[in-house]
Amino acid sequence: MLRGMKDGSYDPRGVPSALLGKPAPRLALPPLEGVETPGFQPEALATGGPVLVNFWASWCVPCVIEHPQLMALQARGVRLLGVNYKDKAPEAGRFLRQHGNPFSALVVDAEGRAGIDYGLYGVPETYLVDGGGIVRWRWAGPMTPDTVSAELEPLLRRHA
Repeated sequence: MLRGMKDGSYDPRGVPSALLGKPAPRLALPPLEGVETPGFQPEALATGGPVLVNFWASWCVPCVIEHPQLMALQARGVRLLGVNYKDKAPEAGRFLRQHGNPFSALVVDAEGRAGIDYGLYGVPETYLVDGGGIVRWRWAGPMTPDTVSAELEPLLRRHA
């Protein structure tokens, strides 16, 4: 059976990321207009403790499913850098006003170039980058409470 296949069906979570163990691509992107959350410089990925880089969009139904997990992680002090992917600023702002804004910094990937650099499968997609700027984990699709507790929490503790 091919990698990424589970019971004969395709599972994007099973597709390994070429970025694991390598420096995170630099994100030199503009901030999202219309929200008070600042943008961030590429160096933000290699300073401090671990950071989650979350690609999301207002038009993404699975992003709504994942959003409570992001809010809970933010409430616990996990640093989240948001990348609004191929979206329109007014709709993205409306999404954040409606569901809450978990991001300490937020940028826009209007053309999808950063998504290409990250090997993005689709949104939502989340990457754990350690304090040295190295990608340690990738999750394609919405994170659930089970994903956070079984997959992410041990990595956050290890890379704190």
